[in-house]
Amino acid sequence: METKGYTQDGTVDLRGRPVLASKTGKWRACAFLVGYEAFERMAFYGIASNLVNYLTTQLHEDTVSSVRNVNNWSGSVWITPIIGAYIADTYLGRFWTFTVSSLIYVVGMILLTTTVSMKSLRPTCTDGICNKASTLQIVFFYTSLYTIAIGAGGTKPNISTFGADQFDDFNPQEKEHKVSFFNWWMFSSFLGALVATLALVYIQENLGWGLGYGIPTVGLLFSLFVFYLGTPSYRHKVKKTKSPARDLIQVPIIAFWNRKLQVPNHPSQLHEHEPQQYINSGKRQVHYTPIFRFLDKAAVKDGNSSKPPCTVTQVEGTKLVLGMLLIWLVTLIPSTIWAQINTLFVKQGTTMDRSLGSSFQIPAASLGSFVTFSMLLSVPMYDRYFVPFMRRKTGNPRGITLLQRLGIGFVIQIAAIAIAYAVEVRRMHAIRMHHIMGPKETVPMSIFCLLPQYVLLGIADVFNAIGLLEFFYDQSPEDMQSLGTTFFTSGIGVGNFLNSFLVTVVDKITGRGNGKSWIGDNLNDSHLDYYYGFLLVISTLNLGAFLWASSKYVYKRETIEFNEGCIELESKALEISPLGLQV
Repeated sequence: METKGYTQDGTVDLRGRPVLASKTGKWRACAFLVGYEAFERMAFYGIASNLVNYLTTQLHEDTVSSVRNVNNWSGSVWITPIIGAYIADTYLGRFWTFTVSSLIYVVGMILLTTTVSMKSLRPTCTDGICNKASTLQIVFFYTSLYTIAIGAGGTKPNISTFGADQFDDFNPQEKEHKVSFFNWWMFSSFLGALVATLALVYIQENLGWGLGYGIPTVGLLFSLFVFYLGTPSYRHKVKKTKSPARDLIQVPIIAFWNRKLQVPNHPSQLHEHEPQQYINSGKRQVHYTPIFRFLDKAAVKDGNSSKPPCTVTQVEGTKLVLGMLLIWLVTLIPSTIWAQINTLFVKQGTTMDRSLGSSFQIPAASLGSFVTFSMLLSVPMYDRYFVPFMRRKTGNPRGITLLQRLGIGFVIQIAAIAIAYAVEVRRMHAIRMHHIMGPKETVPMSIFCLLPQYVLLGIADVFNAIGLLEFFYDQSPEDMQSLGTTFFTSGIGVGNFLNSFLVTVVDKITGRGNGKSWIGDNLNDSHLDYYYGFLLVISTLNLGAFLWASSKYVYKRETIEFNEGCIELESKALEISPLGLQV
C-alpha cells in the first residue's frame, strides 16, 4: 500500500504521481491557500456588509426590497456551492473546479466594479430628486452580483476541503494538526472580513464605490497568483468512486426492493467486504450504527434477489448524510439570525448617533468589524487555551465534541438576539421621548449601544461557523467531503432565503390595512423590536430542537489502515453527555 517517505493516504501531485510527505502538504502548503481565503472574504464582505446601503442610497430601493435582495444574493452565494461540490467530487476534482470558478468570480468582481464606477450605469439625481434605476442598470448590476455567486459556488466548498486534504489522516501528528486547521482557516477568513468592514466600507461611502470594490478585485487577482505559486507543494486526493453520490440513491432503492426481507439479529450477518479489500483499495470501512435501521435492508444477503446487496459501508454512508441533514435543519434559524448583521442591524445603525468627535461619522456597516474583532480574539483563545484545558478534562482531542461546540454557540447567539431586542426597545423609547418621526432624524442614542450584540455574535460564530464547517467535513462519507461541506454553506444560504421570506411576510401582514409595519421604510416609525422578539422566540424553540437532534445523532466510526495493515477504530464508544449531546 505505501512506500517509505510517501504520504500514507494515497494523495498525489497534479500529474497523478505519489508525493513525498516531507516536501508537500501540511502548513507549508496551506500558507499559499489562506491568502486567497482572506482576499476572497474581503471581497465578499466588502459587498455584503454595505450592499443594503448601496441599494437604498444609489439604486433607491425601499427597505424591505433592499433587505430581501441582499438576502437573496447572499443566499445564492452560500447555496451554489452544492453544484460546485458535486462537480468537484464527481468530475473535475477540487483543484480544477476551484481554478475555473475563481476566474468566474474575478470576472464578476470586474463587472461589479465597472457597474458602480460608470455614471451611465447608475440612476441620476436632479435637485435632490433621484430617478429610479432603469431596467438596463438593474440588469447589469444584478448580473455582476450573480456572476460572483456562480464563481463562489465552485470556490467556497473546495478551497477549505483542499486545505484539509493537505494533512494525512494516517499520520498521527498531521491528524492532530488538522484539528487546528479549521480554526486557523477561519482566522484568515475573519482577517479579510475585518479589512472589509473597517476599511472598504469607509472607502465606499467617502471615496467612492468604484474604489471600494476595485481594491478587493486587485487583491483577489494577487491572491490567485500566490495560490498557483504553491502548486508543487499541494497534495491531491485520488477519486476512489466514479460517482460518490450514487449510493445516496442506490441504498434507499435497494432497501425498498428488499422491504419484505428480515434484517438479521446481528450486523455481522449483513453484507460487507473483507477488511483486507478496503486496505488494498485505500478506502475506509465505515462501521455499523443502530440508526435509520430501515436502510439496513439494503445490505441483507438474499440469494434469490436479482439486485446485489449494498455493503454496510455504503449503507452507513447514506445514514451519515441523513444524520447530517437532521443537524442541518436545526442550523437554519441560527443562520437567519446571522443574516441580520448585514441587513437590519445596519439599517438600525443608520438611525442612531454615529458621530465620533466633532466631524467624523462612523459608517453603520463598519460596526460589523466588531463581529470580526471578537472572532479574531476568540479563535486563538479557543485553540490555545480552551481546547487543551477541556482535552485534559474530557480526553477528547477536540476538547469538546462537535455538537457540544455548536450547542454553546447557539446559546450565545440567543443571548445576542435578546440584547438586540432590549437595545431596540430602548431606541424606541428614546424616539417617543424626543418625538422623533422623520426617517432621516437621528435618534439621540450612540451607535455603540449595538456593540454587545455584534461582539456576542462574533463569539458565537467561533463555536458555530467553525464547528459546522469541521462537523460536516469530518462526518461526510470519504468520497463526498466537498459535497459534505456544502451542508455548511447551504445552511447559511437557506438561512438568508428564510430571512428574506420572514421579512417579506412580516411586512405584508403587519402593514396590512392601516397597520404599522414592523419593518417599514421609516425605522423610526416601525416596530423592529417586535421582529427581534419574534426571532428570539423561534431561536429558543430551535435550541430545543437542536438538543433533541443531537441526542439522536451517532458519530461516524471508521476503520483505517495504520502502520502496515493494523486496523484502528477512529472513534470512542458513544455515550450521552450531561448536555444531552453525543460524546
